[in-house]
Amino acid sequence: MVENKTLGARAFSCINVILLILIALLCLIPVLNVLAISFSSSSAVSAGKVLFWPVDTTLNSYIFALKDSQFLRSLGISLLRAVLGVSVNMIMVVITAYPLAKEPSRLHGRNIYMAYFVLTMLIGGGLIPTYLVVSKVGLVDSIWALILPGALPVYYMVIMMNFIRGLPGELEEAAIIDGASPLQILTRVILPCLKPALATIALFCLVNHWNDWFSGLIYMNSSKNYPLMTYLQTQMVKFDEVLMHSGSEYIELIVKMNARTGRAAQLFLASVPLLAIYPFLQKYFTKGLILGSVKG
Repeated sequence: MVENKTLGARAFSCINVILLILIALLCLIPVLNVLAISFSSSSAVSAGKVLFWPVDTTLNSYIFALKDSQFLRSLGISLLRAVLGVSVNMIMVVITAYPLAKEPSRLHGRNIYMAYFVLTMLIGGGLIPTYLVVSKVGLVDSIWALILPGALPVYYMVIMMNFIRGLPGELEEAAIIDGASPLQILTRVILPCLKPALATIALFCLVNHWNDWFSGLIYMNSSKNYPLMTYLQTQMVKFDEVLMHSGSEYIELIVKMNARTGRAAQLFLASVPLLAIYPFLQKYFTKGLILGSVKG
């Protein structure tokens, strides 16, 4: 009987491993294909010879992308947006979640405040009212138009609040006995215990800011102020025109590349920052997500 259970457990583990490997491959295959296309010659790509390994390896597409001043400008705007946006999101999430994590007896009107925030998750103001507000306060064509409308992501605030509620109450009580102020308790006692939640929410916010292209299209009147994803979205449609109107200094590059290789190179370069940051936060990701979802 014990042997049957052991064999069953091993078979279950093997099936899980196989399924996870297949899922990982399904996620990895499109990335490998784009990477191979970006390093391949235009003739090999046009002939359909490129799958997961470069054919007639060349760096022309990357050279063209890195010489594109608007691509670099948009990259800089996205990097600035990511730094400012994630910083604002984390500050707003922490200072909102900390008081709401307390019991109603310690924060009068706590349930009313919580209902107000939950209501914003269920009912949105809509695109036109939001644009009118952004326009009236003079944020159009400003990087703050990409940051302030979503300064407090309520869903992530709820995750942070539940994580704080899961901490032992004795930590705060001991700090109060020692004479610590609420700000000192938050910064010196609570925040050091929130590393998994902070890393998880920071990663979510970073991905949201980096991948968002629609806000840039709506709030930016000038294409010079487009963040990277908005710029790429507009260029994906008319990359052939971009190649045709490029200056004479790009002739040698254009001859050896086409729209598919150029788009693939830009897409891969756009994903590099997230790929570089994720490994440093990945160890906190699962722990923070699970711990923040235990209590309601």
